[in-house]
Amino acid sequence: MITPLIHRALTREDLARLVAEIGRVNQAEARAAEEAIQAGEVDAVLDSPVALDAVRGRGGAPAAVPLSLLWYVPVRATLCARGVSDVELADYAATLPVVFATWRAVRTVAHGETGIDVWWRYVASLPDGTTAQAEGAADVAALALWWAGCFPEWVSRRAAGRGMLRAYVTFAAQALELAARILGPIGPLYGRAAAQAEALHAALAEARRDYLGRDVHSGQSRLERFLGRLN
Repeated sequence: MITPLIHRALTREDLARLVAEIGRVNQAEARAAEEAIQAGEVDAVLDSPVALDAVRGRGGAPAAVPLSLLWYVPVRATLCARGVSDVELADYAATLPVVFATWRAVRTVAHGETGIDVWWRYVASLPDGTTAQAEGAADVAALALWWAGCFPEWVSRRAAGRGMLRAYVTFAAQALELAARILGPIGPLYGRAAAQAEALHAALAEARRDYLGRDVHSGQSRLERFLGRLN
């Protein structure tokens, strides 16, 4: 079952690399970030506008920081802008592209099959009301959010265009609700994720613009993203 791992996996070296990238943007801000980290105020640094600028890189090129931070910082910023301040939800959403960074990881969920009907059959095949079914539901929900957020073009091409994107997000919310209901007191995260499924999808879709997609690293694409942020 996929659980938030960004904060748990953060190391001093990861944070040092972020501070170094902040220093490329603003030396004074880098010193302030280092002091905040020393004081244990890691989230304040991760939430800062200068961290977002640093992670996005100069001219639209992603910064030389761990994959976890490349996703977490912009996902967190987008969710906060949408009024979703839950740190654990941001951690959960950013965990998805980190966990599914390889096709091997993707294929471990639901026997490697993809599609809403297939996923529902997979969940229904698990013992009803058991932890195994909750874990299966949570995993296919995570996969659906990942597909819809990180590869929307692929999802849209499979069937009914943007309608299929909405269907993936709706499915994710329903599967997360099922996981939360079965897990009870140990599954509140999944209930909150279900309630904010659209926001989580939007945050992933916004962050992926810097990393995934056709010609995403071309000079023209980088310039367009840079100019778009000025508006």
